[in-house]
Amino acid sequence: MPLAPNMKPFITCAVTGSGGSQDRSPHVPRSPEQIANSAIDAAKAGAAIVHCHVRDPDTGAPSRSLQLYREVTDRIRDSATDVVLNFTAGMGGDMVFGDPENPLPLNLVSTDMAGATERVAHVAECLPEICTLDCGTMNFAEADYVMTNTPGMLRAMGQMMTELGVRPEIEVFETGHLWFAKQLVEEGIIKHPVMIQMCMGIPWGAPDDLNTFMAMVNNTPANWTHSAFSIGRHEMPFVAAAMLSGGNIRVGLEDNLWLEKGVLATNAQLVEKAASIATNMGATLMTPAEVREKLQLNKRPPIAK
Repeated sequence: MPLAPNMKPFITCAVTGSGGSQDRSPHVPRSPEQIANSAIDAAKAGAAIVHCHVRDPDTGAPSRSLQLYREVTDRIRDSATDVVLNFTAGMGGDMVFGDPENPLPLNLVSTDMAGATERVAHVAECLPEICTLDCGTMNFAEADYVMTNTPGMLRAMGQMMTELGVRPEIEVFETGHLWFAKQLVEEGIIKHPVMIQMCMGIPWGAPDDLNTFMAMVNNTPANWTHSAFSIGRHEMPFVAAAMLSGGNIRVGLEDNLWLEKGVLATNAQLVEKAASIATNMGATLMTPAEVREKLQLNKRPPIAK
């Protein structure tokens, strides 16, 4: 197929994630203030969208605290820097089994399973412009951990997001997730314009080779907006790959800690590097206002104090 590069892409910065990266780099933000400041710095560097998780400020452990999300939201919206706010809704689907000979009972220390309303509670509380919908179940890196998202759960969460006026960013980790995303759109649970994030190279989902990536791109409807990323050392090559596929860009400390070999990055530095790749290819980056217009997003004002 001929190249159809996207010469007007947007950059999403995935600011902190929920993994154990907080112990591997001092630049991974933990507190709401640190997360908000890092998101604002990323926006100043060229990110039109910031994708945020929250963490326990003391331990760095992943959290679903409404109070922490509220503080991040207020700090970003009260700032003078415009950026599209995108929250995860992936928390609450973590199932960790016992060892192979004794899979039950579940490891209740690490398992975090919640109902649809609870998983979307912070979205209803803060009304970000975008929130993620991880569109399927997957064995996720660790030996006994399964990222659990049943069809019933996804239908319920997707409907809640649509009714809240928050645009779902459909995250697909393999081709079956893309298949079900099409079903959600066909059923009217997710409305147009449809936004999809291709998550490449995450064990044990879709590998980040270009054949697999282009198979996913070629199976994505032409009228959908897609973005893509890979983790670790392939993060920056996928900036170019995503653009060349007609898509948009995601970078950030959720996906990769390194600016170059031996040099730990900040979110702003990763965005600056991605922006440089894009502009050196001749592209012009989309602004937050342009993203809102393209994706028909609902921007909420700061809450009156």
